[in-house]
Amino acid sequence: MPFLQLILPIGAADPAPYEDALLAAGASSITLEDEGDDPVLEPLPGTTPLWPRVRLKALFEGEPDTQELLQLLRAELSGKLAEPLARVAFETLEDRAWEREWLKDFRPMRFGERLWICPGGQQPDAEQLRAIPAPVLIELDPGLAFGTGTHPTTALCLEWLDAANVAGARVIDYGCGSGILAIAAAKLGAAEVLAIDIDPQALLATHDNAERNGVAQLIVARLVDSEAESHGAPADILLANILAGPLESLAPAFASRVRAGGRLVLSGILRNQAEAVATTYAPWFDIAPVVVRDDWARLDGVRRPTPPPPRPT
Repeated sequence: MPFLQLILPIGAADPAPYEDALLAAGASSITLEDEGDDPVLEPLPGTTPLWPRVRLKALFEGEPDTQELLQLLRAELSGKLAEPLARVAFETLEDRAWEREWLKDFRPMRFGERLWICPGGQQPDAEQLRAIPAPVLIELDPGLAFGTGTHPTTALCLEWLDAANVAGARVIDYGCGSGILAIAAAKLGAAEVLAIDIDPQALLATHDNAERNGVAQLIVARLVDSEAESHGAPADILLANILAGPLESLAPAFASRVRAGGRLVLSGILRNQAEAVATTYAPWFDIAPVVVRDDWARLDGVRRPTPPPPRPT
């Protein structure tokens, strides 16, 4: 069955009235997009961030009459907005497996010497694999969670894992998203991995991807506020690919979760935020020089022993 897609740039206007009108007119889905090139990198807690210029897209099943649809929308928006549909456009979309559409533009990607991310079960060419001693392949379907390896922050963490010795390590992946880093650690030899996220969809994606890669028995996924999340021995490696603000606030907690001599890997940090984040972690970790890609940074650190409390005098 085809779909009719309505496309409407709304600038900086509040999208809520448009969304209400479109739903009343029978829209089956509504999407907000960045009309320009203005990423929202770190919203305030509790806010729903939008771009300075927003493009709204709505899907309608079948082939509704566009003029009747416009009349209905204008009636719904009457008195609420001035010229609300001045730039509206329509296009017809053939039915397809929309949740799989993203896969057609992705190919297997190599990180470091041996680590490959294979979206949708695609495989690298045999010739590419022959050139790599002991390649490690990860089949990935992110589902509704973040993390495919294409973003510089994820790539920086994957390359660190590829170069590190994680054999037998206890690993924490904080902000696990699709589970990409947790699975990479497990397939590279980690003894156990605790994957943590605030989003239940991330835990589902992590579990499904771990099953797909045969490492589900090594990975435990927990919500960030779960009582079980705070238990267990200190980690040998803690990875956190989130954002600078949360990373700074979590510094004392992360310090308590990494053993002396254990390693810390932080990403999701802009280049100009790296110094502040490094300073926040300096009381507990020896931080290596920052690694930067496309204005995104990765910080690596080693946990110093906690000094014993002073003896009473």
